[in-house]
Amino acid sequence: MARPLLRTPICDLLEIEYPVVLAGMGGVASAELVAAVSDAGGLGIIGAAAMGPDEIEAQVTKVRNLTSKPFGVDILLPAGVGGPPRPRDGGERPTGERPQLPSNLLELLPAEHQEFIRKAKAEFGLPETRPEADAGAPRAGRRMDPNFTQRQVDAIVDLKVPIFASGLGNPAPYVEAFHAAGAKVIGLVGNVKNARRVAEGGSDVVVAQGHEAGGHTGRIGTLALVPQVVDAVSPTPVLAAGGVGDGRGVAAALALGAQGVWVGTAFLVSREANLSQLLKERILAASEEDTRVTRLYSGKTMRNVTNPLIEFWEQEKLPALPMGLQGIVSGEISAAARAAGKPELAMNPAGQIAGMLHESRPAKEILEELVTDAARIISEELPRRVQVTVGT
Repeated sequence: MARPLLRTPICDLLEIEYPVVLAGMGGVASAELVAAVSDAGGLGIIGAAAMGPDEIEAQVTKVRNLTSKPFGVDILLPAGVGGPPRPRDGGERPTGERPQLPSNLLELLPAEHQEFIRKAKAEFGLPETRPEADAGAPRAGRRMDPNFTQRQVDAIVDLKVPIFASGLGNPAPYVEAFHAAGAKVIGLVGNVKNARRVAEGGSDVVVAQGHEAGGHTGRIGTLALVPQVVDAVSPTPVLAAGGVGDGRGVAAALALGAQGVWVGTAFLVSREANLSQLLKERILAASEEDTRVTRLYSGKTMRNVTNPLIEFWEQEKLPALPMGLQGIVSGEISAAARAAGKPELAMNPAGQIAGMLHESRPAKEILEELVTDAARIISEELPRRVQVTVGT
């Protein structure tokens, strides 16, 4: 069967065949999934939020060994990151003095959050002794190092990755460096105010992500958000995210004025996704009402398939700590849950389209169905179902 034609101007900008971009889901969007999406004609994005420079280099190298197509890397840019660029002579970027973190990061937490960890372990029968070899807290503690983000950025620039994406925060401080390296920059937003900031900061593409989306998400629904962002940042192209799970979602996004889609949850259950089979099955079993937004895992609003740990956190009504610190809370409990063989308590980001997903398939098949169905809806179904009369 001939490949369908579904093309918008963003395809030329990003040098891709179809206007479908894999969301840079941290830890899940790794080399195999990224290469599969890029090879199928979309744009794969490595989810590198928690990766240090060596891990980023390893993933980029692996993608390049698997495909010759364009791809990108996504990291998070929490408020306050950014600073003087590295000297043009290649010397080290001035960083100031690095903070001295305690060997036991739990000491950084307020007493009430340390108590929550103890209560959660007791509630779910988790070990009291921290399993050091598998602790999530030290990994989350990377966010406490103000130089961590800059080292990630420097690695991505040095590797000449074609696309840089910021899944959280404004990439403006780094746009000049990425453009100088020949890369395009994508910034993800959840409201019009931040869309304007990201576009004015020089990003080449803005992703307007609605409340329906999995992972970190905002308060405005996709249907309301996308056209307002399109109008606010024109002529900067916009990708729509949140609630896109099939060709109908792609067609709707294009009708709203977006030039393409940023898709996460639909690929979470792909065979190539770096996610445990249990967590994939929990997404496949979920209805549209089985996700909820919580600050438990990162301190930011994040949509997950709900679980008993989330429910316990919400009923305790503790204030979430800033990003990094809150990750120490959830990381400590998650590590203990893994040690106890209770992965059902783990973070399991997913959007409200979970109710549309019923089987795990290759990423290529998922992408091709998104494109084929959208093309058919636009070219055949809408003209057949909708009669349009243009006044004279």
